[in-house]
Amino acid sequence: MPAPSHLDPRLLRAFVAVAEELHFTRAAARLYVAQQALSRDVRRLERELGVELFVRTTRQVTPTADAERLLPHARRVLAAQDDLLAAFGQARPLLVDLNSPGLATGRRVLHRARELAPDCELMARYESGLTGAAGELLAGRLDASFGRFAGLDPALRAGLAQQPVRYEPMAVVLPEDHPLAGLPEVPVGALAGEEVYAGAGNPRTPEWTDLARGLFAEHGVRLAAPLPLAVGDEEFERMIAKTRNPVLAVVDFPALPRTVRRPLVAPVPLSPVSLVWRKGLAHPGLDALRRAAAELSRAEKWLVRPVSGWIPARDDHMMSKQI
Repeated sequence: MPAPSHLDPRLLRAFVAVAEELHFTRAAARLYVAQQALSRDVRRLERELGVELFVRTTRQVTPTADAERLLPHARRVLAAQDDLLAAFGQARPLLVDLNSPGLATGRRVLHRARELAPDCELMARYESGLTGAAGELLAGRLDASFGRFAGLDPALRAGLAQQPVRYEPMAVVLPEDHPLAGLPEVPVGALAGEEVYAGAGNPRTPEWTDLARGLFAEHGVRLAAPLPLAVGDEEFERMIAKTRNPVLAVVDFPALPRTVRRPLVAPVPLSPVSLVWRKGLAHPGLDALRRAAAELSRAEKWLVRPVSGWIPARDDHMMSKQI
């Protein structure tokens, strides 16, 4: 088959996302498109090139030798397109990771940034945790994210910048028939003897598990054993319903079926949230994102710590300065 005279960059973006994620659902979420549309674009690219790019089974997606050969070329083409658009005043979209759908802090900052810079395209992504996003930021496949900066490995932090945004009060999600579910607030010590799920074993969220470990160390609360990595809200809800473990969350965590969410107190544990981006990144969308974060932090008093608030000492240090 003769080589095609033109390839739609959208098809190359779909291919690169699948090649890097090795999972169609995650790749679709990263590109903010329906999975069916993503699969259609990959199949069209395969037809136009006359090769098979992925071997698909119910368990995994494996790139073929042709996919491995195409990947570096596709990345260069997309980078060149982004540079071309930027050179003529058409900045490429800013890719902003919101961690997980439903979490309010990053979403509110993103929405306000879109209002401040209506001519910029700011696109949402969902990487599930800051550690998972950090590698993507450093590789240039993401531009900004939100999360606990102090929880990152120092090698990752070295290439990133941050702006403190919020001390977000933490909560616990309980089965609706749990003995503590009737309380309006749950003292941390009341969870003694429980096994609380805090993402243990999830390679994308070790910064969250580490925060939980520090919080629970003095209260006799155990971390629940790792669960299989659940992709999507439906799978996560199913796993939580199956184990019936309380889940460590934040006060804005979206409701799950047959559960209640209760703020934690005595002390009030705080999840330190920063806006994080790659050092040296210049983009009008990032400027808008930083302005929006600062504006909301002031208006909502997000950086005012409760008298009884708790965070680890190293987080206190990181949140007191901008890097």
